[in-house]
Amino acid sequence: MPPPVFRFAPSPNGRLHLGHAYSALLNFDLARRSGGVFLLRIEDIDQTRCRPEFEAAIYDDLAWLGIEWQQPVRRQSEHLELYRQAIDRLQVAGLLYPAFESRAEIARLVAAREREAPWPRDPDGAPLYPGEGRTLPAHERQARIAAGAPFALRLDVAAAQQMTGPLDWQELGAGPGGETGTVIAEPQRWGDVVLARKEIPTSYHLSVVIDDALQGVTEVVRGLDLFWATSVHRLLQHLLGLPAPRYRHHKLVLGDDGLKLSKSTKATALADLRAQGATPAAIRSQLGLPPAVETCGT
Repeated sequence: MPPPVFRFAPSPNGRLHLGHAYSALLNFDLARRSGGVFLLRIEDIDQTRCRPEFEAAIYDDLAWLGIEWQQPVRRQSEHLELYRQAIDRLQVAGLLYPAFESRAEIARLVAAREREAPWPRDPDGAPLYPGEGRTLPAHERQARIAAGAPFALRLDVAAAQQMTGPLDWQELGAGPGGETGTVIAEPQRWGDVVLARKEIPTSYHLSVVIDDALQGVTEVVRGLDLFWATSVHRLLQHLLGLPAPRYRHHKLVLGDDGLKLSKSTKATALADLRAQGATPAAIRSQLGLPPAVETCGT
């Protein structure tokens, strides 16, 4: 049998923190213990926030931790045409529609609906799409696009589920409610998710499933906050004829406030800990990880 393939896929939109270190080290250790392959992928589709200096810092931080990865590193920004082809395929199948509401307009629509009753929200707490994109007449869609109106391409999840039928995935870790083993996918909980925008022909959900398939990833080991996003990923994998890896969702590293560490909240960067005298061994100990493992068979 071919060796298992693991990956760590950060976005270069800030410095890595302890949460990233935990996920990267866990993937690397599992790859070494199993005689598998460890890949590094740079998820840089958001060109407004991703910067070369942050990408360079990722390499530096991981090397300092003692992590080695196969070359070349896959950078999503170099493969936009592949994602565009997948979007075209879903459009031909009649599963995408353009939605023209801005984020501010969506917020106003949700607020108006919530004056009457609570509006449904996805597992992350964001309101489901409340707009009229799915029912907008084709001629009006075409006219708005021709006029240069900004839009997002959303997946018609109900139509997609009718096409695929029930889906599940194999969970080797555990979800927020202890879900493990065979987990039933529930993509409808996310509503009609955005898969691309006028200016960017992809999204996290779309690019991650395509990249995992093209790189032969067999083991997706990632944070618990992405557990239910797997429902959307399984739906896209089935629609695009892509293989399903095994999933292992792990605990999150929390700050003193009990919330997960985040770049947006200025979590202490690994580089800062390093400057304060931390060592890779100390980082492992702080994260509750065992000492570094040697390559299988050495």
